[in-house]
Amino acid sequence: MKMTVDLHGLTVYEAKIVLDRFLERLPKGVVEVAVIHGYQSGVRLRTFVSKYDHHKVTGKIKTVNPGETIFIIKR
Repeated sequence: MKMTVDLHGLTVYEAKIVLDRFLERLPKGVVEVAVIHGYQSGVRLRTFVSKYDHHKVTGKIKTVNPGETIFIIKR
């Protein structure tokens, strides 16, 4: 199963809080999370997401869409 979280318009501080809570509350069976961070209004969120570390995230995939990163979730 795949889920999506949208960080558009958030500060890096707010994005960290949202991602931490989102990942801690993931239902069982979720193997991918599409993180929508955008790309046109600066690179802060994209940079934050690329460096973000969480114990449930085992890998990251940059997609063809420069405003999205896929997190691979530990099973």
